[in-house]
Order: sequence, then C-alpha cells, then structure tokens
Amino acid sequence: MASSAGLALSGQALVVRGGSRFLVTSTASSDDDILFTYDCSSAEKKPQENKGEDGQPVDKGSDTILASTFSQSGSYFALTDDSKRLILFRTKPWQCLSVRTVVRRCTALTFTASEEKVLVADKSGDVYSFSVLEPHGCGKLELGHLSMLLDVAVSPDDRFVLTADRDEKIRVSWALAPHSIEAFCLGHTEFVSRICVVPEHPELLLSSSGDSTLRLWEYRHGRELHCCHLPSLQEPAEPWGDKRFAASRITYWGRQSCVALLCDCIPVVYIFQLDVPRQQLVYKQQLSFQHRVWDIAFEETQGLWVLQDCREAPLVLCRPEDGQWQSVPENATVKKVCAHLRGNWAMLEGSAGADDGFSSLYKATFDHMTTYLKKKEERLQQQQQKRRRDLPSGPNGQTKRVRAGQASRSCPS
Repeated sequence: MASSAGLALSGQALVVRGGSRFLVTSTASSDDDILFTYDCSSAEKKPQENKGEDGQPVDKGSDTILASTFSQSGSYFALTDDSKRLILFRTKPWQCLSVRTVVRRCTALTFTASEEKVLVADKSGDVYSFSVLEPHGCGKLELGHLSMLLDVAVSPDDRFVLTADRDEKIRVSWALAPHSIEAFCLGHTEFVSRICVVPEHPELLLSSSGDSTLRLWEYRHGRELHCCHLPSLQEPAEPWGDKRFAASRITYWGRQSCVALLCDCIPVVYIFQLDVPRQQLVYKQQLSFQHRVWDIAFEETQGLWVLQDCREAPLVLCRPEDGQWQSVPENATVKKVCAHLRGNWAMLEGSAGADDGFSSLYKATFDHMTTYLKKKEERLQQQQQKRRRDLPSGPNGQTKRVRAGQASRSCPS
C-alpha cells in the first residue's frame, strides 16, 4: 500500500512525514526552530537487501516511509520504509540509533509499554519483535496470520498483543506465548483497518473496518459492546454517501474521553465520546474540510491537530468550544508550525496523489449460481432456435411437424 503524509505527537514534539522524509518541530510557542530532520534515502543499505532468495536482484524500494510511531513516554521514535528497513531514534536529544532490515514491507508498528521492544507487522501476516535496548539486534518472529496484517497494538500492561488482518479478524494473543490465543474479536464483515486500545480503560478496544463501522470491544473475551454504522451519520447530500470506506486513523483524547476517526479518502473527521458506564460510543459531530485530510492526532493540552493537503494551511488545530469542536483562529503556534511545513512542502507534495490503498483490500465476490443459470438459459434459447431452423416449412411458411416414421414411409424405395 502506498503511504500518504503522516502525523505523530508526543508531548510537545510534533513529527510530520511525507515521502522519504520527516521533520520534528515543537508546539511550544517558545521554540521557533525545526528540532530534527531525516531522509530515509540517505540511510545505510545493506548489500543483501537487493538480493532475492534466488540471488537475483529485487526491487530496492522507494524509501517512502510506510509507518511511524512514538513510544509511550516519547523517548523513542521508530519508522519503517518501502526499502524494508526499521529505523530507530532516540528523541532526547534526537539521534538515529540503528537501521535494521525487516523481512517484508511493513504495514504497522508499535512499541511495547515497557519500551523494550518494537513490534512490526508486515504484509505476509507476521509480527516480528526488535529490541530497543540492543538497537542492532536481529528481529524475532513472534506470531503469524494467514492473511495480511493491517494493524498491531499491545495492552497497557504488555500482557497481550492484538493484531488486525484482512480476513475480518482481530486476534488477542498472549505476549509471552504468542501461539496461545486468548480470544478473537469477530463481527466485522470486511478487513479490519485500525485498532486502538483505550489507554485509560485498558480492557476496551476500538476497531474500524472496510464495512464502514466503528466498534467497541471488551477484547479479552471477544465481546462486542457497541457498533456505530458510519454511513448512517452522513448527510444525504454528501457526494460520498454511497461509497464504502474505512478508517485510516483512530485517536483518543483522555481529557474528555473523545474518539476522533479519520476516514480513508473522505475529508471528514468523526467525533465520538466514550461512555464507559453504558459501554457505548456517543456520536457528537463531524468536522468537514475543504481539502484532503492526511492524518490527525490529539495533543493532550491543546486539542486535535489536523494535517491536510493545503499549502497555505497544512495544519489546523481544533478544540471544543461550548460543546462543539471547531478550528481555532491561527495563533502563534499554528503559524509557526505551518511556516515550517510550507518551507518543506516538497516532502509533502508527493503525498497529494498517494492513496492508503484500502480500496484495493476489498475482496471481490462472485455469484456463480446466477452466472450458471444465465448461461444455461442462453444455451436453451440457442437450442430452440436451431430446432426451428432445421424443421421443414409448409406452403404458408408454417412449420410442419413430421414424425420420423411417417417421413421414412413417404420416401420412395
């Protein structure tokens, strides 16, 4: 899957990525400079990366960043790219610690809560763990699915690894014994695009899917608590009313128990409130934008940052005012960060045509019985037409029905 631009926040550190590059700036008004920049195209490449199992050259990759994330404390940052590399950074101060090779191109990654490992999920359905404490150590295969993995998460106590795949499944595995499966969360009817363990309620899981739903689970028992059908929340006049879509990002704000949901290729962000006592999601509103939204992320103190395909205003900050979320006027912080992005717009330009690729994950369905019956009917009609053509015609053009026995007696010997 191609990757569009992305956004990550930890404390006041804000990371924006696009193509093979990312930059780090601060949302603090006192910090005016870009803190760190990195370009994956300049990262080291091992010779064996360019050889396949048969020793023949293979695709080197485009160096495009596919996924990235902060550790829980913000002390580490990791990314994977299209050249099959996992790159680990220390953030205080920013420094590249290691560049390691992964087996397959990766779709998602996450740090364990202890920050001792990075878990990487790939297209072949496997999850590998890489040590943070030994930044040059090789990866270890932890678990595998029979289909492509789209997201991976860990429980806040590091006891469980949660994986979401293309075959509509969410799997809950024991971290210390990944072959031991605690539960499956079943109910989605299309691929599961994103999963998110609620930090303040570690027994709860949010998931989104190509079936255009957002679901709430008590994941240890695989029990679905609530299901929101997103198309029912749209206005009839919206041009994407009949379009199937999946969420490309789920993010949670603990201050007001808010859940923000960004949908793939639709310039809309849905806002929900998590009602824990009633075990359900309460729909609040939707934020519509004039430009394509690439990514969203909550900052604990300020609100929701929105990264969009607009050079004049690449970042928008939204806050709740009188119970309604709305964009805030450009303040000094927003102006500063937007100025940094305008100065580095070249790294985001390639994302304008990129697509998260969820549309290609829908499985084609075939109605073989309808096709069979249609072809059978066509064959019967052709046979009837052929019989009519072969029968002799009377003086008035009417078809005579002559028995085979009578025809044989009327013929001269």
